[in-house]
Amino acid sequence: MITPGLASVTFRGRSAEEVVGLAAGLGVLEWAGDAHVPAGDLGVAGRVGGLTRDAGLRVGSYGSYYKSGDSDPADFAAVLDTAEALGAPRVRVWAGVRGSAEVSAGERAAVTDDLRRCAELAAGRGLAVTVEHHVSSLTDDLGSARRLAAEVPGLVGHWQPRELPDVDECLGEVRALLPGIAAVHAFSWGADGFTERLALAERPDLWRPVLAELAADGVDRDVLLEFVRDDSPEAFREDAAVLVDWIGEL
Repeated sequence: MITPGLASVTFRGRSAEEVVGLAAGLGVLEWAGDAHVPAGDLGVAGRVGGLTRDAGLRVGSYGSYYKSGDSDPADFAAVLDTAEALGAPRVRVWAGVRGSAEVSAGERAAVTDDLRRCAELAAGRGLAVTVEHHVSSLTDDLGSARRLAAEVPGLVGHWQPRELPDVDECLGEVRALLPGIAAVHAFSWGADGFTERLALAERPDLWRPVLAELAADGVDRDVLLEFVRDDSPEAFREDAAVLVDWIGEL
């Protein structure tokens, strides 16, 4: 089943209460570690998790900004503590900070080893680790991302399209990464990428088939809205209505 939701980082300048209010009527919230739920602040994490559940929403990923191979390995313990206090089933991390074509074999090994360590520590607490498919990381390329998944047992994917996404390329990525995708960030960008945000409704050619692929095997997955036009609540509500409609048609 596909559950529509919101990545709280979309409204990083708004309070957790406002974010919960905006997400009302959806199903899941991913909370950002650099905005609403700082790593190590267990009081905030517990309060935000409670707000989420009281509103009838599920906590999805804890969107940490832990970057394997770059962050201090000791920092991951606080990330896990925070995810537990929040009630998140998984922690989102970055697979390094350099692109797959730029890293040496040693640098790649360091990132992979740390991801393996993080996945093992998380599994010990009943949590999963998911890597965001992002530029300047080892998930910037499909081949590199698949290799990473094979090298790190238990690692799950958090897919998102690139700038100027090609539909066939996106569908190829999603098919190749399934069933290992736990969540997706959904948005529509124009030619200038992040700086040119479009209504989700402007890319039915991309999102309808992607959603169909994600739903085909019956596995539960979250599709989280992010990067709305002008960071506007009204634009978000429009995108949310479209996403809910598309999911309902599957």
